[in-house]
Amino acid sequence: SHAGLNFIFTVIHLAIHSVLAVVIILISDWCRTNHFGLVYWLNAGVAGSIVIAFLTLDFFFFCLVHIVEHKIPLLWRFHVIHHADNKVDVTTGLRHHPGESILRGLFFFAGILVAGAPMYAVMIFQTVLVFATAFTHANISLPKKIDHLLSYILVSPNMHKIHHHWKQPYTDSNYGAVLAIWDRLL
Repeated sequence: SHAGLNFIFTVIHLAIHSVLAVVIILISDWCRTNHFGLVYWLNAGVAGSIVIAFLTLDFFFFCLVHIVEHKIPLLWRFHVIHHADNKVDVTTGLRHHPGESILRGLFFFAGILVAGAPMYAVMIFQTVLVFATAFTHANISLPKKIDHLLSYILVSPNMHKIHHHWKQPYTDSNYGAVLAIWDRLL
């Protein structure tokens, strides 16, 4: 029953993101046509475009929007669906209210515009994000030393577990999805 409920949220989430994908393509194409965004202004090349897009999208899509969802009561009402899962596991990673999916899409659009992210960079980020979301929400425990070292670069399961604590202020920390740098900087 736990996974079934999360699966329903996941299907809705994926349907919304299928529609948003069309807008993502249009924004990315517009940036390419108009040479708009950091990758074009810095003449970044392929590798530079991937790095710039990855950093920008990770910041906008998860760290920035995630902080906003925790700080603004109206948006918390949407995001609490994700935190209401008492059995955090891989299925929790895609348990989002439809309104939250749209809000995250809007932040993602902004990240694409700022970065000027080409579609190949967007696809690389989204692929890594799927695996990172499953990894950070997985009900696993890495050896403490490995988890600790990993958490300096990537969001580890133990690092993210604190974010899903039932009590504040613990839940208002560790907002990152892929890179741990944003939590360390902010």
